Amino acid sequence: MSLQPFHLAVPVNSLIAARQFYGELLGCTEGRSARDWVDFNFFGHQLVCHLIKATDKVVDFNNVDGKSVPVPHFGVVMDRDDWTELAEKLKRNNVRFIIEPGVRFVGEPGEQMTMFFADPSGNMLEFKAMRSPKKLFSK
Repeated sequence: MSLQPFHLAVPVNSLIAARQFYGELLGCTEGRSARDWVDFNFFGHQLVCHLIKATDKVVDFNNVDGKSVPVPHFGVVMDRDDWTELAEKLKRNNVRFIIEPGVRFVGEPGEQMTMFFADPSGNMLEFKAMRSPKKLFSK
């Protein structure tokens, strides 16, 4: 089965901030848009930011390999060079990390470089790079 792009819609409280974050900072090209939403090419996937009125977001945390991982979150699996480049770009742009760039599951089949941060509307993101990409789903 070939990998298919996913579609994800997330709430945002500012389309201007979403365009700056996803478009300018992360380099996602903008697709279709209307007054209350905008599409982005999120690393080959369709991310739609829908403008909403302020709400109380529920974010919880689960312990994963000794770190408090925010739930819910979304993101992308990248190759190591792209991940490293993005981590450095985020640091240069003073992005506040929820979990600093680092390696988890050291020595295990799922060893990965990972980092967590939030968009301007509080949506949690994780970007990761597998030591062995073919082991993404290995136990």
